[in-house]
Amino acid sequence: MANIRSAEKQRRQAEKAKQRNRAGMSRLRTQLKKTRKAIAEGDDNLKEVLSETTSLIDKAAKRKVIKTNTADRYKSRLSAAAKRSAAK
Repeated sequence: MANIRSAEKQRRQAEKAKQRNRAGMSRLRTQLKKTRKAIAEGDDNLKEVLSETTSLIDKAAKRKVIKTNTADRYKSRLSAAAKRSAAK
């Protein structure tokens, strides 16, 4: 238990940030799974799904839910997989 008011405030802020980050990661993981499934199945609207996922990845990086390099890596791997899928 925090004895100092500023420490108590920091604890409350950290809890709020934890909830935001957890929700953001959950949303991101769900979208990534949806995109990977669309790539594997050769979905017709793959371009729209990939665009939506890229946007969500960028938002997560902007909000510091994930790091910038991680976001770039996710986008690169997804687009490469989509390109391979389209070539088949």
